[in-house]
Amino acid sequence: MQPILANYTASITELKKSPTQLLKDAGDEAVAILNHNVASAYLVPSALYEKMMDIIDDYYLAQIVKERLNDGEEPIRVNIDEL
Repeated sequence: MQPILANYTASITELKKSPTQLLKDAGDEAVAILNHNVASAYLVPSALYEKMMDIIDDYYLAQIVKERLNDGEEPIRVNIDEL
């Protein structure tokens, strides 16, 4: 069984009727769009989507930092006030 990763759900028919109302009812949370009781899509408010993108960007930046710290070279200490 596929998990539904949202607190709110709606059918595709409900989505067709009023996507704006679905977002309004869910507040700042995602809505799982169900097709035959299986999540087929998620409707995500723009503020939540932007937050998700920020988290993903931070994750990828952290991966780059880890790679560069473990590249075998000696790190150089820098004082930001001296820059």
